[in-house]
Amino acid sequence: MKENVIILGAGIAGLAASERLRESGIRSVIFEKNSTYGGLCNSFQIEGFTFDTFAHISFDKNTESWLENRTPYYKHKPEALNFDSGKWLRHPVQNNLYGLPVEERVELMKGFISRKKDGSPENYAQWLQQIYGKCFAERYPYRYTRKYWTVEPEQLEPKWIQGRMYEPSLDEVLRGAMTSDTPGVHYSKEAHYPQNGGFKSFLSPMVENTRILYNKNACQFDPNRRRVVFQDGSVVEYDHMISTVPLPEICKGIIDIPGDVKKVSESLYYTSGVMVSLGINRSNVSPALWYYIYDEDILPARIYAPDWKSKNNVPDGCSAIQCEIYYSKFRPLRESLDEVMDKTIHQMLKLELFTEEEIVAKDVRMEKYANIIFTPEIYEARNKIHQYLDQNGIYYAGRFGEWDYLWVGQSLLSGRRAAEKCIRDIKGM
Repeated sequence: MKENVIILGAGIAGLAASERLRESGIRSVIFEKNSTYGGLCNSFQIEGFTFDTFAHISFDKNTESWLENRTPYYKHKPEALNFDSGKWLRHPVQNNLYGLPVEERVELMKGFISRKKDGSPENYAQWLQQIYGKCFAERYPYRYTRKYWTVEPEQLEPKWIQGRMYEPSLDEVLRGAMTSDTPGVHYSKEAHYPQNGGFKSFLSPMVENTRILYNKNACQFDPNRRRVVFQDGSVVEYDHMISTVPLPEICKGIIDIPGDVKKVSESLYYTSGVMVSLGINRSNVSPALWYYIYDEDILPARIYAPDWKSKNNVPDGCSAIQCEIYYSKFRPLRESLDEVMDKTIHQMLKLELFTEEEIVAKDVRMEKYANIIFTPEIYEARNKIHQYLDQNGIYYAGRFGEWDYLWVGQSLLSGRRAAEKCIRDIKGM
């Protein structure tokens, strides 16, 4: 089979690339390894409850014209909570310390006031201490880093976080330690979520008039002959290819890839995520739309409430929560998924949000690629792989194709950028 333009992956980047090509009058076909589209933006149903593949809500201006304007949605204030040693604190913690005992607030404020910014930080741990003080850094983001990123903060370089964590003024820290009446500081004042069908519904209009072949897992790539082999034995030849395949996977499958390129691909690290999804036969179970858990003896790093996002995600009179637990090469998964689910449920019951008898639906599943881990070698390795792909006419897009910390809107734009490069080549521009 021969195609002019093929796209690997029907996640948001792949779909956005296909739509951009179609706007220019260029047809393409998407090959998707799963049985449905969506990728990390997929949604699924369990006994009448709708869950997303990890927590998703849209607050990115980049998505409005391509996603939200074509799908009915609910509006939310992006408010979250934090759970720490039995206490619930407003998010972000750094300027919402009011719920802590006085002695703890004093120590955290003293650390913030005495923090020192001595040159450029060499790693994420140093960056956290410079921004928030040693006491706060160790109390909150250090612990969360171990749970969410699965590494010590010293193992991460600091550039990736800038602009993603709120940096409060001294006045904000002091006010947040003295009163719960603090202003919201989320970078967006409003978040959107589809009324029906989960977050995946935002992608549905992009699928219209899109040719997608499912259960097509690409396993071998031959850029010289411009062909891809799939696990089912089928082969496709192409003139142009856009890939959203994770860089370690595509490097593993490229025929005659240079040894130095393959070697650096093995230094790209990522987290895998386990989702434990629970349907609860009682309304208003969750205290917030989403919340973070800092206790390191509790498996989930983050939890969100599908019923807060849309009442249509749950049956009448019910609630739901989804817990996210992360693993990686640095913290391997040593239990079965069922064991992780049972342990998570046991720990959630200790929060006393619901009882075991109220659980009417449960599900556990895992995604191999969840997030990029920003170890110091990431930039050199990523650039070397991208240069090789550029030289071989392979366009790349999405979180794992670009190998970057991309949110939904950024992934969408990544797909469109890759398509625009393809369009310029096709039209000889």
